[in-house]
Amino acid sequence: MRMRKKKHLDERVEACGKWYIRLLSDDLNFESAIEKKDYIDTAALFGNDNPIYLEIGCGKGQFACQSALLNPGINFLAVERSCNVIVQACEKAKNLGLENIRFIDCNAMYLPKFLKDNTISRIYLNFSCPYPKKSYASHRLTHKNFLKIYDMLLAPGGEIHQKTDNAGLFEFSIEQLSDYGFTVKNVSLDLHGSDFEGNIETEYEAKFAALGQPIYRLEAYLKEKE
Repeated sequence: MRMRKKKHLDERVEACGKWYIRLLSDDLNFESAIEKKDYIDTAALFGNDNPIYLEIGCGKGQFACQSALLNPGINFLAVERSCNVIVQACEKAKNLGLENIRFIDCNAMYLPKFLKDNTISRIYLNFSCPYPKKSYASHRLTHKNFLKIYDMLLAPGGEIHQKTDNAGLFEFSIEQLSDYGFTVKNVSLDLHGSDFEGNIETEYEAKFAALGQPIYRLEAYLKEKE
């Protein structure tokens, strides 16, 4: 069911100013659209050339904002397709006065049109929709179609960090990453029961952990990009 548009959404988005970026393509075929580049000038956007971390599916921005707050030397781009949701993330960042984060209203498939190749140092995939039906497998953010996009975007030595509460998606992700050529490391089948330090919770993660559900986590990188 489609989410009802929030009250005063347009006014709230406008008030978010520089924290909200909407990226649109006239070409609805992403394969041809990404051939026509319309790159963001990230150095101008942030006023520096610091490393860039990208979160795809940032929700209300708890993880992205906290990460930016704790890592002022990193620039964060956080992507979400729902303006209803992303406006709340932008408002968090604005209220915190965070200068090293921007939120992008965009379909992830079009990111290579707007972000230069080999410029993203880390990609976060936190609690992505599992799309449990096999017929929807290509919509999963760790499907090989998306891995091709991440391969384009990742800088040498760049990594993908994934967290999920869904065991089926986690198994699928490991298979897809391995088949594509990624090396998977630091795999945890119970993140909150492990000795992992520095974890930043998302909104969903806090809810699932409170229910006692295990949180799965992994990191992945391409050997040829070391």
